[in-house]
Amino acid sequence: MKKTWIGFLTLALVFLLGTFSRPALADDTAAVQKLVQVKITQVIDLLRDKKMAKPERNKRILDVVVPIFDFKTMAQLSLGKKYWTEMTPAQQAEFSELFVKRLQESYLEKLDLYTDEDVAVDEAVLVKSRIHVRSFLVSKTDKKEMIYKFYQVDEQWKVYDVEILGVSIVQTYRSQFDGLLKSGGIEPLLAKLRVAGSFTVPTAEGK
Repeated sequence: MKKTWIGFLTLALVFLLGTFSRPALADDTAAVQKLVQVKITQVIDLLRDKKMAKPERNKRILDVVVPIFDFKTMAQLSLGKKYWTEMTPAQQAEFSELFVKRLQESYLEKLDLYTDEDVAVDEAVLVKSRIHVRSFLVSKTDKKEMIYKFYQVDEQWKVYDVEILGVSIVQTYRSQFDGLLKSGGIEPLLAKLRVAGSFTVPTAEGK
């Protein structure tokens, strides 16, 4: 009888913990959705400020978006566990630095394509332990989809990938890196990354 009661109480506790965890997850999705909405609004406001010099505008845009991205994780995912572990610590550090620099430069370059479209943010959804936030770049004749993918690290939600028109940025880079790594190894990849514009990612304009 004692074992039966212990088993019952254990099941009840599991049920209660599961019940109380759902509102927390719901709160997380709402918070992440609001975060994306705020960040996008701030970036759009900066893009629409025609009086601001471009260097200052770009600096402020990066100040807005950098805190919500986990660039180190994106760098590792774009390379893959096999190649990442084959790198020396010095190579890992240089690759991460170059990858982040290229990713940020590419992002800022693509913003130059912005022509006053509206951006709509859809409801955030739970995908296993991750949160996906779908947004749309809306013009008079078209609507293009972008999905920001978040995971939780150190009690904060960070972007680890962005899907543009159904294409993952991380997977796009990984595909490009993989071909070079198989044919030449780490050093040729690092050498190419040192050259601006050496790799491309998809954009909401398909360019």
